[in-house]
Order: sequence, then C-alpha cells, then structure tokens
Amino acid sequence: MNDQEIRRALDRHWAASDAYDFKAEHQIYCDDAVLEYPQFGERISGRHKIQASRAAQPNKKRFDVRRIVGSGDLWVTEYVLTYDGKPSYTVSIMEFRDGKVVRETQYFGDPFAPGPSRSQWVERIV
Repeated sequence: MNDQEIRRALDRHWAASDAYDFKAEHQIYCDDAVLEYPQFGERISGRHKIQASRAAQPNKKRFDVRRIVGSGDLWVTEYVLTYDGKPSYTVSIMEFRDGKVVRETQYFGDPFAPGPSRSQWVERIV
C-alpha cells in the first residue's frame, strides 16, 4: 500500500471506532497484530482478541482525531478519546506490514492544571 491508501485506511479505522463499528474498526489489523498499553502494563495479541477486548468495554466513548502523520510503515495518530464524557489525550503509534497493522502502541494523558511555576505563561486550550 502507498501512503495515500494507508491514510484512507486510518481514516476508515478511526471513523469506525467512533461509530462503534467493531468489525470495520479492526479490518486494519493483521491476524497476529499486537496492541500494547505501556501505562497499564498490558499487551493484547491477535486481531480477534483486540476486537473482543474493545467490544467488551462498557464505557461510552468518542474519538476526535486531531492529526495523523506518517509514511511508509510507521504512522501516528493524535486524538482525544472521551470515555463517558471525560477526555483522555491519546497517541496511537501504528506499525504496518503489507498494508495491515502489526503493532500498535497507545499512550494516554489525562488533563491536568498547570503548575504554579509556569502558570503565568500558560494559555488554556480546548
């Protein structure tokens, strides 16, 4: 796949994620894909287990993609994942092989207030 085709596949993936279309959401993964959540110390191996784990989540969630950058076999998506109304600022790093994701690593950052040492320079964004 060329970069444009991968980008279109990523757009479909994130749109399907937001629409709770678990079948379409997981078409981007190869059968032996690995998903890691380093902050939680978790690894899920295999497309079917990744899909099952996401389908079992009881939370209502929304995906707001901020940007997607990448080329070749390495792509990064920055997005806001909102669980039950609470935003989590998220980065997904996807590694591709033959047009499918073989490895994804996701990092989550919860919002926090600026510390007093820098608050005079901080501009709040939404």
